[in-house]
Amino acid sequence: MKAAVITFPGSNCDRDLAEGFAAAGAEVARVWHKDTELPPGTDIVGIPGGFSFGDYLRCGAIAARSPISSAVLEHAQRGGYVIGVCNGFQVLTEMGLLPGALMRNAGLKFVCKRVELTVSTADSAYTAGWKPGEHVTIPIAHHDGNYTADAETLARLNGEDRVAFRYLANPNGSMQDIAGILSDNRRVLGMMPHPERAVAAEQGGADGMALFRAVTGALATV
Repeated sequence: MKAAVITFPGSNCDRDLAEGFAAAGAEVARVWHKDTELPPGTDIVGIPGGFSFGDYLRCGAIAARSPISSAVLEHAQRGGYVIGVCNGFQVLTEMGLLPGALMRNAGLKFVCKRVELTVSTADSAYTAGWKPGEHVTIPIAHHDGNYTADAETLARLNGEDRVAFRYLANPNGSMQDIAGILSDNRRVLGMMPHPERAVAAEQGGADGMALFRAVTGALATV
């Protein structure tokens, strides 16, 4: 299974994301934002956290218009897998691959801590390693993680079982405690918490490793 991890100016979790994929057995390529093509045979694209382009204009807005983003969009439209974490989630909404927007935290402060999540669905390559309703602990580190969408979008996400994770104790004001969502074909995941920061005991817990193992295992059998 081949993973491609994108680096933008201001990314700070790209290496962590690459290490998460590699620890699960994936072959990982690192891709610069000015590249115009993904490596041949890419199965999944990882868009990391950080502060791409200094969060100028809107978080993720400039990154979503970088040269490599056209290739990521085409990859997703062909049915390829994409995961965006934290700033990567913001990029995916700016690209139109996921609905809604990530707004300023309700408390207007940067939040950095470990949080408990409920796995809302196991029906995806990303969450298949857990059971619905299972609790996991994953770190967050964001200033604009308040997931916001209109009533129709929220109803569709719930009705189609596309909410991947919810916060047990909402840290940022996200509507309906949403921490991560899936695309309509369930192959694109955006989540604010950082699973790549929870893949080893030395990081304080390894709950995030189940995500990397699940998606790597699923794509290795395709």
